[in-house]
Amino acid sequence: MDILVSSRNRDKLREIKALIAPLPLKVHTPYDFEDLPEVEEDRDTLVGNALKKARVLSELTGLPTIADDTGLFIDALNGDPGVYSSRYAGDSCSYEDNRQKVLLEMSGKINRSARFITVAVFYLPGKDPLVSEGIVEGSITEEGRGDKGFGYDPIFQISGSAKTYAEMDDQEKNLVSHRGLALSNLVAKIEKFLQDKDNQ
Repeated sequence: MDILVSSRNRDKLREIKALIAPLPLKVHTPYDFEDLPEVEEDRDTLVGNALKKARVLSELTGLPTIADDTGLFIDALNGDPGVYSSRYAGDSCSYEDNRQKVLLEMSGKINRSARFITVAVFYLPGKDPLVSEGIVEGSITEEGRGDKGFGYDPIFQISGSAKTYAEMDDQEKNLVSHRGLALSNLVAKIEKFLQDKDNQ
């Protein structure tokens, strides 16, 4: 089956492709299509954004589509940056801009608990979408640590580990990350869907 992975973030694409590699799928990305528009993430939930991206891009390309949305939810910031995590420091901000804004706002705060949540969706026209969620609890560090990963990885230390995501290699991170959990669960659902489809 040919499918589209909706993300244009090359770091996320690398992770997602590795996580869905066990499936018998030929993966396409937005870079394989000319003039495929960006889908505005204007919903107020991760589920809403992921479903919108998957549905719009599937309708435009004719391909079943995997889309995801991720947010970092920090207790001391009343859940921010949340659904605005990718653009917390502004529309054209860098990873570093976002991290520095969070560290500045967390300066002096005792409660540093936070969680990453990813919602992943598989959308096939005419079928109910498959939806999966991955949640990882952790805390915001006082400063960035590690040079792997991307986004908020250097300032997020997962519960039960002394490492930030940015101190883990890709394989280690994929086993414990929010995106890894969401995609692993989604892969299982897609596998069942494909088996049921073959048996019809």
